[in-house]
Amino acid sequence: MPFISKIQRQTDYNRFPPSTPIVIDNGASYFRIGWAGETEPRVIFRNIVQRPRHKSTGETVTIVGDHDPALLKYFDCTRSGPRSAFDSNVVFQFEIMEYVLDFAFDRLGANGSRIDHPILITECVCNPVHSRSKMAELLFETYGVRSVAFGVDAVFSYKYNQLHGICEKDGLAICPGFTTTHVIPFVDGEPVYKGCCRTNIGGYHITDYLKQLLSLKYPHHMARFTWEKVEDLKMEHCYIAPDYALEAQLFQKGGKEAEYKTRCWQLPWVPLPTDEPPSEAEIAQKAAIRERQGQRLREMAEAKRSSRINELENQLQGLEFLLQQLGQVQEEDIQSFLSETGYASKQEIELTLTKVTQSLRKAKGEPKPEQAENEEKADSCTSDKYPLINVPDNMLTPEQLKEKKRQIFLKITTEGRQRAKQKRVEEELERERKTQQDEERRLENPQLYLEQMHTKYKELYEKVEQRKRLKTNGGHTNGSSSGGVGRGERLNAAQRERMRLLTTAAFDRGKGEDTFGAKDEDWQLYKLMGKDNDDDDDGADEDEAELARVSSRLQEIDPTFVPKPEPTASQPATTEVPHVRPLTKEDFQIVLGVERFRCPEILFHPNLVGIDQMGLDEMTGVSIRRLPSKDKALANRLTSSVFMTGGCSLFPGINERLEAGIRMLQPCGSPIKVVRALDPVLDAWRGASLYAANSRFHQQTFSRSDYYEKGEDWLRQYQVRYTL
Repeated sequence: MPFISKIQRQTDYNRFPPSTPIVIDNGASYFRIGWAGETEPRVIFRNIVQRPRHKSTGETVTIVGDHDPALLKYFDCTRSGPRSAFDSNVVFQFEIMEYVLDFAFDRLGANGSRIDHPILITECVCNPVHSRSKMAELLFETYGVRSVAFGVDAVFSYKYNQLHGICEKDGLAICPGFTTTHVIPFVDGEPVYKGCCRTNIGGYHITDYLKQLLSLKYPHHMARFTWEKVEDLKMEHCYIAPDYALEAQLFQKGGKEAEYKTRCWQLPWVPLPTDEPPSEAEIAQKAAIRERQGQRLREMAEAKRSSRINELENQLQGLEFLLQQLGQVQEEDIQSFLSETGYASKQEIELTLTKVTQSLRKAKGEPKPEQAENEEKADSCTSDKYPLINVPDNMLTPEQLKEKKRQIFLKITTEGRQRAKQKRVEEELERERKTQQDEERRLENPQLYLEQMHTKYKELYEKVEQRKRLKTNGGHTNGSSSGGVGRGERLNAAQRERMRLLTTAAFDRGKGEDTFGAKDEDWQLYKLMGKDNDDDDDGADEDEAELARVSSRLQEIDPTFVPKPEPTASQPATTEVPHVRPLTKEDFQIVLGVERFRCPEILFHPNLVGIDQMGLDEMTGVSIRRLPSKDKALANRLTSSVFMTGGCSLFPGINERLEAGIRMLQPCGSPIKVVRALDPVLDAWRGASLYAANSRFHQQTFSRSDYYEKGEDWLRQYQVRYTL
């Protein structure tokens, strides 16, 4: 509805005289209020109240009807959900009802607490006297209304459509509402309440059922399924199936027809950014940047190299000058001279000079002379490089003894490096030899070679897996790695043997006198315990290396080969690594298939949601049987004018489905006709507006004086006569 200012609302309100009635359609879903004689209500809003707190001040405010989502920025709506004044279709929370009426009268334009107009308000069929009396008390005591009239919404809708020729004087009014469904028989244009029938099923249950199904189907999008959005999906996409079983089979089989009846709701989705190939200009720009960076690095390296060369040249000149001075020093003064320079001997100075010379040549980029390389190799094999090694210690001074120890360490280290290098060369040659042999075998018989490699890979994999399992579970090979595993079960074979020896020695030697160590064989126990018999780790390393080599070889010669994941202690070998794929557009689509007709089906089969009551078609038969008259002609007149009103009657296909259901329950040949109201939602208010505009309406009201004089006992017998 368009926005109307408060001043304009008050002006419109004051234009109506006090005798003009106010018409209220107090539905469990929506509240409608307006003036008698008009065709449209002035104010329509949801019949709910919410009382959130302001986030900054903590003050509690009252919000009636649908709240603006922008209010969530200022109010905390999480602790106070929407509340209704209704229990099923009966008003029982009159504190909430007072908030609703305050809001309605304010929007209608009332500028005071007193409402000096008659009021016609709708209620449910056979409304309890307690609820009617509390409503009258609220209107009389709080708002001071002149008079009140109560009427049934479905009856007003039926009478309104009867004036327009939609239904006959004799008929059945079926009103599937928000929380309940009623069937009211009409005879000679008047409702017969003794034949009424009611079930506790309505639009609320359909919306809630659809919300549950979508939440179970798409748990990652539960926040999207708000009540308002699911209500819109229900009214836009749901329909009544002509035959529920056949429709379910149609969707189960699939096909074009099922695909045609499927609807898709696309949620907001932003595609992931794709890496587009760079343009030629970007490539050229990046190349230029890399060239400038490379040039800067080269300049820095050249400057560092020049500084290094200058430093080495200065050091080389200093060493040469030091050797010249050492040649001029007498023999007895050599040690005192060397102690001042920090060198132990002349040989050390010459060795440092050689190293500095080599570093200088390397910095300048000069190749080593072949003669120098040969001399270096020759010197490494002679004892001239380490002259103090073979000299007895008693012939050396303390400084020379230190130098001798250093030379021994250098010699051992050099020889160790040479041995390791030689070992690596031999291993590389062995690998090349094995690779050449494998290639020759593969060329001779490729199929046989491939089978042998697969067999070898399987054996090695099982062997490595078995060893790791034994190391983890201590001999439990049944795959149960969980549970309580003792320390003894976690020990390997060598560690268990050591524990056995210690235990045996303790038990054997603990009896009588302790004579352990008296015999030489007793000391063999320490050798056995100290002996490293645990060769499992070395074997495991070799097996794992061979397994890696075989796996790499299989990947080269067999494109279909997929290596198995490496087993660990906490993860079995058969566990696959979870694969996380990027989200796509389809992941944000809500597909409505069987939910379109499964949810409204509860109107005809309430047992789908656990309500053991009748459906719409069965209610018509029950209502006809409850009538005092058992005339067959009357039953035929009633079934020939079945009138549908209420929000749930807007579902496509409900008239045809209801007609087919009634036809199965009534005798063969019975006339059956199902019609729908002109406007199933607003016709109840329009019918009440016409009724209140009638000149005889004031004779049907319940005045304030009647309330004070007769009390609620008179309300028990009060009933309006529906004459439009």
